[in-house]
Amino acid sequence: MPNVGAIVLAATVAASAVTQATYVRAATKYDGAWSVAIYTRSGPCDAAYRFSGQITNGIIYYSGAFGIDFTGRVRPGGSAWARVSSGPHYAVATGHMSVTRGGGVWHGQGPGGRCTGNWVATRN
Repeated sequence: MPNVGAIVLAATVAASAVTQATYVRAATKYDGAWSVAIYTRSGPCDAAYRFSGQITNGIIYYSGAFGIDFTGRVRPGGSAWARVSSGPHYAVATGHMSVTRGGGVWHGQGPGGRCTGNWVATRN
């Protein structure tokens, strides 16, 4: 099972509460492929983790490991959030995106305890 650091950053950029809207949204300025680096600042999680994600219509997608639930979104003004979970373990990330980069903080609970850190995203 991936650690909280991996879960959190996967959650960070790659984010959306996939709303139950019945309309189709137009593409956003954040749409495209992104690379995300997650750094642990406190707690027993891996020191760093890198992954790739995709934003489409403001929804963050992460095609990671089996058994991981991921949801995330980037709002039109650039605020971003994501939640990643696997069983009782989870990570929540918040931050802000520009057209070419983003960043923020995360916190979560993994097998070894609570972890916190920051994330940085770069458009590919």
